Amino acid sequence: MKAFARLIRSLGSSTGSNEKRELLTAYFKEAAGADAVWVIALSSGRRPRRLVPSTRLQEWCAEWTGIPGWLFAECYHTVGDLAETIALLLPEGTPTENIPSLRDYMHTFLQLQQASEEEKKAFVTGNWQQLDADERFVFNKLITGGFRIGVSQQLLVQALARLVELNPSTIAHRISGKWDPAQTSLQELLSADAIHNDRSKPYPFYLSYALDDKPEALEEPAQWQAEWKWDGIRGQIIRRGGTLFVWSRGEELLTEKFPEYLHLQQSLPDGTVLDGEIISMHREVATLQPLPFSALQIRIGRKQVSRRQLQEAPAAFIAYDLLEYAGADIRTRPLAERRQLLEQVVQAVQDPVLRLSPLVPFAHWDELGELRLQARNNGSEGLMLKRRSSSYQAGRKRGDWWKWKLDPLMIDCVLVYAQKGHGRRSNLYTDYTFAVRDGDRLVTFTKAYSGLTDAEFAEVDAFVKKHALEKFGPVRTVKPELVFEIAFEGIAASSRHKSGVALRFPRMNRWRKDKTVADINTLDDLKTLLQQYGS
Repeated sequence: MKAFARLIRSLGSSTGSNEKRELLTAYFKEAAGADAVWVIALSSGRRPRRLVPSTRLQEWCAEWTGIPGWLFAECYHTVGDLAETIALLLPEGTPTENIPSLRDYMHTFLQLQQASEEEKKAFVTGNWQQLDADERFVFNKLITGGFRIGVSQQLLVQALARLVELNPSTIAHRISGKWDPAQTSLQELLSADAIHNDRSKPYPFYLSYALDDKPEALEEPAQWQAEWKWDGIRGQIIRRGGTLFVWSRGEELLTEKFPEYLHLQQSLPDGTVLDGEIISMHREVATLQPLPFSALQIRIGRKQVSRRQLQEAPAAFIAYDLLEYAGADIRTRPLAERRQLLEQVVQAVQDPVLRLSPLVPFAHWDELGELRLQARNNGSEGLMLKRRSSSYQAGRKRGDWWKWKLDPLMIDCVLVYAQKGHGRRSNLYTDYTFAVRDGDRLVTFTKAYSGLTDAEFAEVDAFVKKHALEKFGPVRTVKPELVFEIAFEGIAASSRHKSGVALRFPRMNRWRKDKTVADINTLDDLKTLLQQYGS
């Protein structure tokens, strides 16, 4: 645990990828295998359930320190992170060198899941007493179940690849899928047998880069394949050993959440892995016309999907790559060859739930640019450009796969509410709520917290602190003067918002210092966008 706490502190103070990679590599070389397995698990979302509710941790900390609840709340709002707030507020204990390992702590967390509140309190406060400040912080993060190491999956894979001298793509594949860190050794996890023993194991997803320049820089058009960029959940459908598995890009097993796919267990050939997009679409429609992403959101995060939800947001799968064929990994074959096999597989299945992502034929880049402007008409976000000779790689690689998205939709609005951020922005007001005009009143319609520079965030923070009108817990009502241009990818009707609309991926595109609140857009403008591009 001490070595792990030092690693987290060092990673938090480092800024360069190379430095973080070296820190991880050094840790894996020295750490016990069981601890290393838990670091891999924690970095990839395989965390135990929250052991103690956050309200209990706040109560126990306030009880120990003797501070009133309102003061704890003010400290929490200032710091922005519960684990760090508690670590800072607790009086100095009696740190000891003889503390459990990371593996022992994680196993204790699992054993205490069904324990009484008194037992959990004794465990938590006892450890607060014997840990130093860095160890307390890490311990608190693990207790709350919201722990994130702060490194990308790519850096983690590269560090492990150095440790065992294997290709990073091989490591990425072996640590994917459904495995239990409490039951798996490091040797088992990184061995070739890990793939053969887990029939459900997905392949690492190949991710594209955004195309910022014109596609003319990509050489001859004949070398490229164009497809629509669908707005759904990236996923893999796997059939091995007579069983079907559905994985999301976030490595969440979704098989039970999409029962529409289960009958593919009979029609897909064994030893098949498809890469594509999980979407909502009425399957009786012959042409590919996905429903808006908001329809799919109805089903995301639900443990049980009702019959009504299945009817309102029926699922389909748009396949655009074939990763495994007849039980063989074919990712190293050229895309053109994989595409030909994919077409054969989808044609043989003949099922409306499984759709082939259609190619967008073009002879010149200018012609493709014109076609791209039609993307929203067919429910897509733009185009994907893939080199026909490309292999299927692991992670985000530059050069062979590009996403050429449509320019975002824009709306001018005014800042009306502000709240402090988290992490390094926990002492600044960086989370904003925006409004448009509706006659003489302002109607809130979206939140955004990204898109500004650090200097701009600092300037807005100073304005909020000087011109705050009312206080509602951590939220401040702000004098409606600052105008921003909000960019977003899509718009949908919503009964949960006062404005009646919900935006897809809203962010601040620029601060419009040249405009006043009289110049912002209206609710009618939003409704017009909804009629044109929404649902």
